[in-house]
Amino acid sequence: MESSSVPTDADLAMLATYIAGAMQQHKRMLASAESCTGGWIAKALTDLSGSSAWFEAGVVSYSNEAKMSLLGVKRETLERTGAVSEATVLEMVSGALERLHAAVAVAVTGIAGPAGGTPEKPVGTVWIGWQQRGGAAHAQRFHFAGDREAIRRQTVAAALEGVLAILTD
Repeated sequence: MESSSVPTDADLAMLATYIAGAMQQHKRMLASAESCTGGWIAKALTDLSGSSAWFEAGVVSYSNEAKMSLLGVKRETLERTGAVSEATVLEMVSGALERLHAAVAVAVTGIAGPAGGTPEKPVGTVWIGWQQRGGAAHAQRFHFAGDREAIRRQTVAAALEGVLAILTD
């Protein structure tokens, strides 16, 4: 999926507000497991007053060791597919649900740049995963353009849009 529009702070706040309403309506808790966004998803959500009523926790797991110890990502998965992969993000989102008391989780892993890209996984490659407790995890690969901040902003927006889609489905 391609994206060329870089969301503003107001765009992210609007998405967070919609999620807050849906989470409260369904009386559910949300958790995030973040790598390339460094906690930005959790920040966008907790910028809202009263978010403790529907936001459980956010885990920032930048290193592979943190992904394994905090979220239960398997070493074999990281060695076989790398940190930026469908398999890794699926284990991240499932691990967040297993370890936290949330009903919905979102996870992100990607290459925000400017360094770190490869021909197979260029800068801007991001995997986002979503899961509801009791349901199957699903993931989507994105290719975002721009500098590090633009890629991270687009990742946060896409992650939040996916949460909203789950809640309004």
